Amino acid sequence: MGITAVDIEVKTAASVAAATRIVLTVEYDGTRYHGSQLQTGLPTIQGEVERAIFKLTGDRVRVNMAGRTDAGVHARGQVISFKTISSHSCQTFINGLNYHLPGDIAVKAAHRTGESFDVRRRAVSREYEYHILNSRIRSPLKRDFAYLVAGNLDIEAMNKACEKLIGEHDFISFDSDIKVGEKNTVRRVHRAEVIRDGEQVVFQVMANSFLPHQVRNTVGALLRVGLGRMSPDEFSAIMEAKIPGLAGPAVPACGLCLKQVKYPYPFEEE
Repeated sequence: MGITAVDIEVKTAASVAAATRIVLTVEYDGTRYHGSQLQTGLPTIQGEVERAIFKLTGDRVRVNMAGRTDAGVHARGQVISFKTISSHSCQTFINGLNYHLPGDIAVKAAHRTGESFDVRRRAVSREYEYHILNSRIRSPLKRDFAYLVAGNLDIEAMNKACEKLIGEHDFISFDSDIKVGEKNTVRRVHRAEVIRDGEQVVFQVMANSFLPHQVRNTVGALLRVGLGRMSPDEFSAIMEAKIPGLAGPAVPACGLCLKQVKYPYPFEEE
């Protein structure tokens, strides 16, 4: 007796009912990619991950990401999810996807959650780092991961400016691609500070979410403070002005890294 339409319908219904969501923590070097999100005919993080999932499971899926990163931006803790009926263990997903992914992308952890879990909306904060090489001499080994700034930086002044960022504010002045009234530009910054370790200077910032180019425009303004071209009070005035793009110019993408995405509860291990 052959397979009937009823059999197919029952099997499809059972598959949908059994679907779960796999959540991945992914690290990548974004140097050769045109950003995290899918773009036709261009290499992207999403494209590579979806290709690896297909090779491992045979399923063509669309993945969701907790945060969007631009071309050349890196990540140590990007969170990506997709829906599957696969019975693979989480360790198999880690091993199998890493086998099929290129060497500049790696799955660091995998967890199984409820099918409706939304990695973007459930996130309570994102944390970014921006790396600066404060030196008169370039470093070929760091050129893809840090922005070279030759002038002496006043870290104390930069941190005074960082204090202005803490709390809930309208950050439209730090967004390059928006018009007044186009969308909600209020964000809550939990932490912002600049740390020096020899020639390495790192801006660390954590917020509930970020506007497009917000971190890179913020660093651009902070560097003007650090180089003595603007005072912390003038930095604060930029934010209070609420003029789109006023804080620029944005620093290059190479120094930016999505460090981690936090959720209200830890994912359970399988």
